[in-house]
This record gives sequence, structure tokens and C-alpha cells, in this order.
Amino acid sequence: MDGYILSIIGVALTQIEPEFHLNAFWTGMIGASTLVGFFLGGLVFGYVTDLIGRHVMYTIDLVVIMIFSVWQAFADGPLELSILRFLLGIAVGADYPIATSLLAEFAPRKHRGGMLGVLQASWYLGALVAYLVGYLLLLLGSGAWRWMLASSALPAFILIFMRKGTPESPRWLLKKNRIREAREVLQEVYGTDADIHKWEAQGKKTRFNKLFQGGYLIRTTYIGLFWMITIIPSFAIYTFGPEIMESINLNKPELSFIGTAVISFFFFIGNIPALLLLYKIGRRPLIIVSFLVMALGLLLVGLFPKGPIWITIIGFVIYAFFTGGPSVLTWIYPNELFPTEVRATAVGVATAISRVGSFIGTFLLPYALRSIGIGPTVLIGAGLTFIGVLISIAWAPETKGKTLAEASTVE
Repeated sequence: MDGYILSIIGVALTQIEPEFHLNAFWTGMIGASTLVGFFLGGLVFGYVTDLIGRHVMYTIDLVVIMIFSVWQAFADGPLELSILRFLLGIAVGADYPIATSLLAEFAPRKHRGGMLGVLQASWYLGALVAYLVGYLLLLLGSGAWRWMLASSALPAFILIFMRKGTPESPRWLLKKNRIREAREVLQEVYGTDADIHKWEAQGKKTRFNKLFQGGYLIRTTYIGLFWMITIIPSFAIYTFGPEIMESINLNKPELSFIGTAVISFFFFIGNIPALLLLYKIGRRPLIIVSFLVMALGLLLVGLFPKGPIWITIIGFVIYAFFTGGPSVLTWIYPNELFPTEVRATAVGVATAISRVGSFIGTFLLPYALRSIGIGPTVLIGAGLTFIGVLISIAWAPETKGKTLAEASTVE
């Protein structure tokens, strides 16, 4: 759902721009306003989720997503559409800490990395479906963009029913000293023999400032930065994929959409070997090597922007495929590196930090493409990605095989 919402706007903008006569400012604002909402939604509702529980927030945000998805179809100008996309972003941003912390706290140690990583693979699948659906809806004519944006209400509606009956996290209940309720949930999910005493100690308070103290400060800084570096180029490609394809001479609409869909496909399948390598080589080697190859892929595009189209496509494909490494870790690291009382808060803060950069990058991309061109723009992305290599060498921890309690402990 999230990948669909953030990517369908890329196709819709091909019709919105001429209909609303958008300049670079409004094109960037509509494309990036959802990311500003992500910042607020993740920052505020991650903390709220740690205070009042995962279960309470689990359905509310989906109802909000459904409402604003439909409302977008009735927008009559760029300002209104930007505001609606912003509000939609708040709800989607809230779902990041809610859903991932709940999954992390239920997942067995052996399968936790894979289960969290699959979420990110699903994001790319949603993005790929968005481009395919958007391309098909273009056949409806000039007003098709309204149907595209409203269509994201459908997965939200389906998820409301799929989430029905999901219990509260027993780890969160323990932290709130609600031991009887935690025992009931634990035995309902894992069986009557489940031993609550093997879980983390209860009674610790949720303190926002814990994320910025001692070793947790380094962890907070790292997850925010590596997430931001991962999504600045990738979100720009998803949001303005057709426009980027046109800049490399795929100037027929059907060719630009096909080119974007091909790259989206490699974004998706790159998660599959990354999930397998989590268990083979661990988190740290995976993210370092992935960032390095991603930077080389963008470097190839940046150095030969007017070369044969196949070189540019290969460069983007290399980048997209190896994005799978840091992408699957965007959900794993924040949930593993912080204790239960601030886990959702940590995911929310990481989401917020990453969206500051992604907003700036997405907002400025239309200006960059029209002023300095595709080559220098992509070289900037390559430089940012190489910074990801350096900070991962310095700070990326290894949590393979550890329990949540062990992984979240700072020595």
C-alpha cells in the first residue's frame, strides 16, 4: 500500500502537470508533500504508539489513508492536492512504526530479519503495481489521474479487514506492567506452554530523549542517515521516473513508462537475494557491499548520460537491484537496535530523519533536471550513496542471531 501510494503519483503527474499548468515548484511540491507528512507522522505517532500501544493505532491510520486517498480525486488545484498528499503522508508515516514494531515484537529470533525484510520487498512490489495500474488507467483519458490517486483507497480498505483481530504486543504490555494481559496474548499466539518470564523485564518508561543518549545517539544517527541516503535517489526515481526516462531520450510516453517499470521490477527482485544474504553473511557486510555497488551503478549513469540508452538503463538497474540490501534493513535495524519502550519511537524518528532528505531531493529534482541535466544530477546521487558506504563501515552493527534484548543493548 505504501509503495503504491508513493509511486502512483509519478504516473499521475504526467497528466496533472499539463492540466494544472504546473511549474517546477508545484511539480516538486506535489511529488514531495507526502514525504513532509511522513516526517510528521513518523516523528509524532511513533512516540504515541509507544505510549498508548500498537493495537490502538493499527486500524485508525488505515481509515485516514482511505479517506484522503479518495479525497485526492476531487482536488481542483495544486495547493489542494499538495495539502491532501501531505495529510495522506502523515497517516502512512504513522503506519511505519506501528506495523513494524508490532511485527518485530511477535517475530521469532530466527525469522525476525526475514519477516521484517519482506515488508520492504512488499513496498517495491506495491510500487511496481502502481506503475502498471497507472499505465493501464491512462487509457481512460485526460481525467485518469483522479482514478489513479483514488485507487490507493482499495488496499487500505482490504487491510482494515486483514488486520482485524490482531492482538496487542505482549512485549509492550509487559513494559506497561500489564502482565496478565501479556500472558493471555502470549499463550493465545504461542500456546499454553509459552513462558512469559523469558521475555524482557517490565516497567520501563517511554522516554523520547533515550534515543539521543550515549550509544543510542550513534544508532539513531546511523539509521536515520543510511535510510535517508537509500531513499533520496530511489524516491526521486519512483516519483519522477517517467520524466527521468524522457531526459535520456525515452521520450515516447509508452517507452518512458516501460523503462520505469523495468527499473521498478529490479528494485523489487533485488530484495530477494538480500533477504537470503541476511542469514548467510549478516547485516553489516550486506549493507556495506550494497551501498558500494549502488554508487557504482549511479556513477555509470552520471558519467555517460548521453551515451547509448542501454548503458543508462544498466546503470539504473544495477543501482535498483543492489538497493535491496539497505532497503530490507530499513525496517530491521531500527526495530532491532532499540528496546521495546522506545522501539516505535526509534522507527518514527528514523522515518522522520530520512524524509527530510527525501523531501529535499524529490522537491529539487525537477529543478536539477531542467537546470544542470541528468548527468550531474545522478552524480550527486552517486556521491550521497558513497557516503552510505563510509558511515556503514564506521557504524553499522551486526545483530545476526541475537534476541531483541541482546540486539538492543548498548555496551
